[in-house]
Amino acid sequence: MNIGITGATGFIGSRVAQLARERGHRAIAYSRHPSRSPQFDECRDFSLDVVPDLRSLDVIVHLAGETIMGRWTAGKKQRIRESRVQGTLRVAQALQAMGERAPAFVCGSAIGYYGDTADRIVDESSPAGDGFLAEVTTAWEQSASLATNTRIAFIRTGLVLGRNGGAMRLIGPVFRAGLGGRLGNGHQWVSAIHVDDVAGIILHAAENPDVSGPLNAVMPEAVRNIDFTHALARAAHRPAIFPAPAFALKLALGELSHALLDSQRVFPAATLDSGYRFLFPTMDAAAADVIRPD
Repeated sequence: MNIGITGATGFIGSRVAQLARERGHRAIAYSRHPSRSPQFDECRDFSLDVVPDLRSLDVIVHLAGETIMGRWTAGKKQRIRESRVQGTLRVAQALQAMGERAPAFVCGSAIGYYGDTADRIVDESSPAGDGFLAEVTTAWEQSASLATNTRIAFIRTGLVLGRNGGAMRLIGPVFRAGLGGRLGNGHQWVSAIHVDDVAGIILHAAENPDVSGPLNAVMPEAVRNIDFTHALARAAHRPAIFPAPAFALKLALGELSHALLDSQRVFPAATLDSGYRFLFPTMDAAAADVIRPD
């Protein structure tokens, strides 16, 4: 298959491209600054101002968007929203214009859709929650849904763990140094996933014509933050005795602290029902892989 990937040079996108090529597909990168790269079979232009060229594709995987990391100023929040909603709208419009020739659409999303779930377990059938990220992801998916002439899958991704990026870029060195600890009271639920499983779920949706709708890209078992912390500490063979109080996180990070302190107890019911089998189904398995020394 010819698989187009927006955000192809990012942490998840580059892993999707690598895995796609390993499986015999062609990986076509869409970027604001397209240039030849041995990672991809082809590179094309993609920006908020350009209608993407989707000709010859069997699937478009849309992952582009402003990172949520960084202090959420008014400008930052606007970029987070516009990059996802307007970028997705561009893809949806291009697909709609292609009629029956349109490729399948695998669109990035996030478990922020569910808001703070407290101790309640949610799955793909659960309604949207409250808060900034819930509003953004709802609008994001609504933009994608404007492509009514093709199959669409939404990949609602949790906290992504990998050896060379994602959350581990920030917290990996901390835990290897023995300086890790729980966030806030540590009771909030964390729904995480290994980057190889995110890429695997995306390609599972791309390759299987019967797969559509929302798919939660999270491990089958959520863990409390304190257990998440202990799993990383065990894998690093280091203690985890330096907690980060909630007030300090709120002071340092502002609204972004919600992404760390809110509870997200998410179950991948539709993902499992679709036939996907996790490579790293537990936090201990994922931690052992991502924290090990090079």
